[in-house]
Amino acid sequence: MRRGLVLLATLLGLGAASPPPGVDLDRVLQADPAPRLSDYRLFLDGTAGRPNAGLVPYVLATPLFTDHSEKSRLVFTPPGRKIGYTATGVLDFPVGAVLVKTFAYPADLRRPDREVRKVETRLLIHKASGWTAQTYVWNAEGTEAVLKRAGTRLPVRFTDLKGVQVDLDYAVPNQNQCKTCHQLEGAVTPIGPKARNLNREVALTGGGQANQLESWHQAGLLEGAPPPTARPRLAAWDDASQPVEARARAYLDVNCGHCHNPSGSASNSGLFLTAEETRPAALGIGKPPVAAGRGAGDLLVGVDPGHPDHSILAYRMASTEPGVMMPELGRTLRHEEGLDLVRAWIRALPPQAQAGL
Repeated sequence: MRRGLVLLATLLGLGAASPPPGVDLDRVLQADPAPRLSDYRLFLDGTAGRPNAGLVPYVLATPLFTDHSEKSRLVFTPPGRKIGYTATGVLDFPVGAVLVKTFAYPADLRRPDREVRKVETRLLIHKASGWTAQTYVWNAEGTEAVLKRAGTRLPVRFTDLKGVQVDLDYAVPNQNQCKTCHQLEGAVTPIGPKARNLNREVALTGGGQANQLESWHQAGLLEGAPPPTARPRLAAWDDASQPVEARARAYLDVNCGHCHNPSGSASNSGLFLTAEETRPAALGIGKPPVAAGRGAGDLLVGVDPGHPDHSILAYRMASTEPGVMMPELGRTLRHEEGLDLVRAWIRALPPQAQAGL
């Protein structure tokens, strides 16, 4: 009798497990942000370990440095919608798209998969009115993240790649700080997901590798992309097999170019550090600062070819003093490897670089 009831329930669909609900698109598109990250149903579990249907991981050729934090990135696009290809700038994400970035720290950076503590998850949501930025801070158990409009400070401890213990006062940005970095022509916009920074090889789940943009195109996620050879490509800053200049320019593009461009929050500086920029003076080569002061460190030009110690750019990257250091947001530590790379680029510049020869 029991077997018959089970069979009947199966035939009627009563015993079948219901598929998990998808991302709550209505909640995503609401004007006010959700109080909890879980309210969006971006993940199938409370620890953000299993992305929901429609979320795709992505990696960048050169990511932003944020005090050595490990980052995982996901993009959600609404069912039936595609991402439009653009050769320059951020890809054309449809309304309803969500960019998800989680910041975490392993107890030991040399063992990135062990004892990982999530600290925050940032969302960029493309609503009908434009992009909005929200930050969610994780509890100590890593089971829930709550909205923090005003930002906060979190004590973080980890062992770095050299085996040195680091105690960090990690800064979660407030809403105004998010807008400062993510500003383009006065509107909030993403920074990382540009064709040039996504055009790289990635590991496949079943083994092997494939070009990331081509994988998106083949999966129907991306439309309008030209052949792979016609897509721009940013160097990986830490790939020693690539030229120093290409790596340094990639590092400056990602870490500085979102503010230092003609439409960014540092447009009045005249220092433009995007990958597309080619004018020597705009890159700071032989260029005096717009406003002298302690930020210039008594140095005369942004970049002095052959002389990193005489270059304001390297001086400000080396500083951790508020009001002097650059980037001014997103870090409290000096990125030694990034600084060494930019110094190597300046050191290799010939004197005639100032004249663009």
